Amino acid sequence: MRKEKTVTRRDFIKKTTAFVVGAPYVISSSALGASGRAAPSDRITMGIIGPGKQGQGLMGRFWRYPNTQFVAVAEVSTIRRENARDMVEKRYAREKRSGAFKGCAMYKDFRKLLARKDIDAVIIATPDHWHAIPVIEAAKSGKDIFCEKPLSLTIREAREMVKAVRKYKRVFQTGSMQRSDAKFRLACELVRSGRIGKVQTVHVGIGGPSRDCDLPEQPIPPGLDWNFWLGPAPYRGYHERICPKGMYDFFPHWRDYKDYSGGGMTDWGAHHFDIAQWGLGMDNSGPVEIIPPNRQKKTPLTYKYANGVVMYRGGANGILFTGPKGKIEVNRGYFKTDPESIGKEPLGPNDVHLYKSDDHYRDFLDCTRSRKRPICDVEIGCRSVTVCHLGNLAWWNNRRLRWDPKKERFIGDDEANTWLDRPKRAPWKLPTV
Repeated sequence: MRKEKTVTRRDFIKKTTAFVVGAPYVISSSALGASGRAAPSDRITMGIIGPGKQGQGLMGRFWRYPNTQFVAVAEVSTIRRENARDMVEKRYAREKRSGAFKGCAMYKDFRKLLARKDIDAVIIATPDHWHAIPVIEAAKSGKDIFCEKPLSLTIREAREMVKAVRKYKRVFQTGSMQRSDAKFRLACELVRSGRIGKVQTVHVGIGGPSRDCDLPEQPIPPGLDWNFWLGPAPYRGYHERICPKGMYDFFPHWRDYKDYSGGGMTDWGAHHFDIAQWGLGMDNSGPVEIIPPNRQKKTPLTYKYANGVVMYRGGANGILFTGPKGKIEVNRGYFKTDPESIGKEPLGPNDVHLYKSDDHYRDFLDCTRSRKRPICDVEIGCRSVTVCHLGNLAWWNNRRLRWDPKKERFIGDDEANTWLDRPKRAPWKLPTV
């Protein structure tokens, strides 16, 4: 654990009778080093903002490690908030002889969670329109951050998140976990080692953009702060398709609507465009031209890079890299090369060997100790989601766009530069970095 926080936490453990917002800090025997768990001086204390279906899955990923301890959850839905609290307490109760544990605080307002000095790292698993503000506030409060993909709702938000993480020297992992999959890493290493020659084209199989919401208004279910759920998004009436009433009704569909997400372009794009960028060596750059799809001509959304590579939406099982010497196609559980020999010859010492992570979550935890940047650092998340946003902006506006990836501005298009961000509903705004 980071040295500056160890003493504080030890002092805190001696004062276990303290209460915060009506919830007692009760330290279990496991938290004190029993049951094979890490001692307090080596434990990473965690909180989660947005413990819905995806968030609770992430909780399960992280608490597998004995050096983590969840101490707080923040959620605007009472049923999801209490369910997440119960999950944590039942998980730690199993490690106690008494079979009981009470030590996970609940908050409706994420800012109260971030104000706690005893939390080292936070998971942010909210809908996309609620990523930027909590991330920046978390960085300012000294927390390391694991944030679900896609990184942001807008291009400007992504850059401001990078600025905050860098200024406050935080460790940040974007949830684009395909970078921690051996097949995706191998595909990118082979491409960057020249096995298919100079890359000519990339095909990326993802969904389309989000759309305006036209759902009818429904009664707000008890226990949900709908106004807080909307937050910086424009106000509209509640509908269960956007935010399900219960815990396990169905998977929410807020990704379908512009006010909260970029649709399949940002959802799967944050995975597959991310791997395309990795394979092209573009983690600090991006395309220079974006051409919208044309149904009459049957041409797909197209990206052009300064080095001559052309990338298309569609036409691949995942990501397909093509060059004069062959092809490499990769997806989850799928890897194919043409000719087959491309993938069978082992990489040599002079070939490109990329950052190796076999566990996206452990990589984040390891980096909170080493203070190194993890495999999908905030800058990488920013560049990958920018590719997604550029595609949406060209598509929505049926506009051919020229992009400067260094200045992160559109070239010769003042109107398009107004699309880099969106207005936020008062009183919410991006925090000053």
